[in-house]
Amino acid sequence: MQAMARVRYLKIAPKKMRRVAELVKGKPVEEALNILNYTPKIAAHHLAKTVKSAAANAMSSVGTGKLKAEDLAITKIMVDSAPTAKRVRFQSMGRVFRIRKRYCHLLVEVEGEPEPEAPRTRARRRKKVTTEEEPEADKKTTTKGRPRKATAGKKKAVSGEKKVKAKAKAKTKAEAVEEEEPVAAEPEEKVEEKAEDDAVKEASIDDAGDEKEEK
Repeated sequence: MQAMARVRYLKIAPKKMRRVAELVKGKPVEEALNILNYTPKIAAHHLAKTVKSAAANAMSSVGTGKLKAEDLAITKIMVDSAPTAKRVRFQSMGRVFRIRKRYCHLLVEVEGEPEPEAPRTRARRRKKVTTEEEPEADKKTTTKGRPRKATAGKKKAVSGEKKVKAKAKAKTKAEAVEEEEPVAAEPEEKVEEKAEDDAVKEASIDDAGDEKEEK
């Protein structure tokens, strides 16, 4: 796995940067950073920042779980000259001295091998073995060890049977009560009085209807 980091227009001469780059070229990242941290040069500060950036790019592209900074090494450091800023310094007798402020471009490339991934194994589900002694009716009513839900037609049939049984029980209870307590027959005199009263009521209703018609 390769990754790189580039810095352009550093305000330092390429010659000074190359002197420091020779110290860490081809070394592991961790060792190179330890050397640069204890090198009293301004170029070491810029180079250390660039090396850290290249290592971070490598780890972010693969992942910190697969690649670590200890596994990386510096494979290439390129220092190129950049455009030079030209200034002047005035001297006596009308003279001018030229001042050249040099710049450079820096490129750092690191390389490392990520750890191989462990193969993932899927847990296989164990199938339940049905014995031969199990009746066929139980096999049909069960699905994966759970009983099937009763359908709407079966529910209606069960409720109808319950209603019929309840009615039969009520009838048997009523018959038993009638046998225990027989109803006493009404006397003939009361029956005759009821018939006379009904006849009187009917006659009064007819008379009232006739009066309304005459009016």
